[in-house]
Amino acid sequence: MTAMPETFPRRWVREPVPVHFPVEERVPETKEHLELRTALYEILKLGFADRALIGSDQFVYWDPTDPSACLAPDVFVRLGGPDETFDCWKVWERGAPHLAVEIVSRSDARDAAWDDKLAKYRRLGARELVRFDPALRERALRVWDQVEGDLVERVVPASERTACPTLGLHWVVTRREGQVWLRLASDEEGRELLPTPLERVRELEAALKER
Repeated sequence: MTAMPETFPRRWVREPVPVHFPVEERVPETKEHLELRTALYEILKLGFADRALIGSDQFVYWDPTDPSACLAPDVFVRLGGPDETFDCWKVWERGAPHLAVEIVSRSDARDAAWDDKLAKYRRLGARELVRFDPALRERALRVWDQVEGDLVERVVPASERTACPTLGLHWVVTRREGQVWLRLASDEEGRELLPTPLERVRELEAALKER
């Protein structure tokens, strides 16, 4: 049998149309949502940039044939970094994020589309999914874990503190002077919070003054 030449001439009826994966979308964001999202992103970047890839509000695609199969977590993490810049996240190139966080905005329709979003996270393959709603006095923090290919909601105590096994830390909801924040702590009681960059600078300044 004669092998087909590598340059065997071929013609097509039309030119191929490459699949386009957008890198951004104009979506209104409240100032509260921006501050909560940015604070958590900066905390994670300060603590994990040397060993994890960290994104915020970027499209995450999991189907190379379907650009509509995407999510834009407020914050997401995949261990195994170090961190680097990227426009969007393609699971078939980088793997699925290990952790994803959704922060509910006051402009959202609350639970209207949550079931659909949860189904998408199941297909995405995230290990741990966190939903934080700062407007709620109870159940502001909800967490789902990947169990046998499913995302199963975890029982979160009324203390609003629960483990973050993906990072070896603990989720903590802090409520002070009317402000509600989602934070991470190294201890179960939530006393040893991972600092924001500003808090870290203040810690270093205080340490220098004590010398």
